[in-house]
Amino acid sequence: MVEPGSRATKIRPPAAAGLFYAGDPRRLQATVSELLGSVPRSTNVMPKALIAPHAGYVYSGRVAAQAFATLCEAEQSVKRVVLIGPAHFVPVRGIAAPTVDAFETPLGRVPVDRDALSAIFELVVETDAPHAPEHSLEVELPFLQALLPSFAVVPLAIGDAKVQDVAEVLRRLWGGPETLIVVSSDLSHYHDYDTARRIDAATAAAIERAEWENLGPDQACGFLAVAGLLAETSRRRLAPQRLALCNSGDTAGGRDRVVGYGAWMVAEPAVAA
Repeated sequence: MVEPGSRATKIRPPAAAGLFYAGDPRRLQATVSELLGSVPRSTNVMPKALIAPHAGYVYSGRVAAQAFATLCEAEQSVKRVVLIGPAHFVPVRGIAAPTVDAFETPLGRVPVDRDALSAIFELVVETDAPHAPEHSLEVELPFLQALLPSFAVVPLAIGDAKVQDVAEVLRRLWGGPETLIVVSSDLSHYHDYDTARRIDAATAAAIERAEWENLGPDQACGFLAVAGLLAETSRRRLAPQRLALCNSGDTAGGRDRVVGYGAWMVAEPAVAA
């Protein structure tokens, strides 16, 4: 029952559970733990930003795990995750922020940081429609839930936006060690294996050289989110470090029509005590 004068909590329910990842909480927790346990965990980095894929876990889960495994040293410090990726299903002009109070997965609810959204209100449009069916942000949440004791999320779905606006959003939300940025993107789509490897290798080189102007929808479905991150990290003189690069032909699919996956980390210089 809602108390008089109070507002009911608005929840964005999972759309990809049972499709991209297990819908059963125990099975999902076991899967995420297994994926994280299958990759090396760094003990000497504090990632500020990650780029991770968003396909079904059977295809891209291990690559995503290589990104999120870098969080082992940041588990206690991260309290806010700026989660940004493409809107695949519902067209949106600009950057879509939801009106809901929390995103839900089988592992529980993650509160939305409404205060952070208020800091970028003139750069985003508030609408739940692009978020309702979208998997690109949702599939990253179980990894974060498994690793971070407590955090709020700033979920942003990118439609027809300017790279400069994405970079400005990230600039305003950059924060300190309490804030992690996660960019969700797959790479090339539906080429044969060898063609995909060539395209994705060139895309990876462009990311690592911060040549965001060379990125487009043929290189990455989340190219605008990636480009916005690169524009801001370049301004801060930070460089992405490659963690993994492969495609679905290397993981759980055939090699005639593959999807590319990559993982990168951006770390800020350590501050002397």
